[in-house]
Amino acid sequence: MTDAPHNGDFLFEQLNPHAGHFLRKSRLIESGQTPYQSYEVWDTPQFGKLFRLDGYFMTSERDEFFYHENLIHIPAICQHAPSRALVIGGGDGGSADELFKHPGMTEVVLVELDAKVIDIARKHLSSVHNGALDDPRLRIRIEDGLSYVGVVAPGEGAAFDLIVLDLTDPIGPAEALYTETFFRQCKALLTSQGALSLHIGAPFYQGDRVRMLVDRLSRVFTTVRPHFHYIPLYGSQWGMACASDHIDPLSLSADEVDARIQARQIDALQYFNGATHRSCFAQPNYLRALLSR
Repeated sequence: MTDAPHNGDFLFEQLNPHAGHFLRKSRLIESGQTPYQSYEVWDTPQFGKLFRLDGYFMTSERDEFFYHENLIHIPAICQHAPSRALVIGGGDGGSADELFKHPGMTEVVLVELDAKVIDIARKHLSSVHNGALDDPRLRIRIEDGLSYVGVVAPGEGAAFDLIVLDLTDPIGPAEALYTETFFRQCKALLTSQGALSLHIGAPFYQGDRVRMLVDRLSRVFTTVRPHFHYIPLYGSQWGMACASDHIDPLSLSADEVDARIQARQIDALQYFNGATHRSCFAQPNYLRALLSR
């Protein structure tokens, strides 16, 4: 057993005031401050290149599929030929990349507050977006998602099959995009098969947050399905949710999900399949108790 390396060898992130996790760093590639947040791009032995905002891990080359595939495909595979999607945040391009795997997708609007995030992704995170940031079907808008959803999109007559909140945690600039009011504004932009997809936090470490967001969604949408996955970069089991008045991810069997993946010729999936689609909705007793309070 070797001696523990010095703390300077590691990147740390708190999950709550009492716990967190760390990983070894090797080289700082780029860092700086934008008008909205601080950023860092690191090279690491375990995750390859990774991206942080305000000290929080956002995405990495080697594990992004745990997050992006589940955020996108769990709702999208339930829809009939989804064609238009709105991504709020998501400047790394990972969500757009997964959306474009659906053959009927004709337009993705990506609304990112901070242009520097897209710049960083283009320079350093090509294996996360796989060229999606330059796909002609992508329309990038550098603006506040709150303003776009509440003011701009309704004026455009926009209707989306899927709205994805690919955001930082509900603190700071992103906090207003997790309110019941904002969820209602998103709902107003959905098509007759529309759904909202977002992450809701780590249930063991951030139980109050997870329960609060599920409660808010449930006051807006008829069907809210939280689902849970281990995300290596986030150091924990992590919650997401699909919220809709029209689709229910639990209505599909594993065989039906696999059949739709095959029919749509969706390839290059490293995580998502019929079995994982079904299993992520299974809740251990502590989660059932948390969500039923």
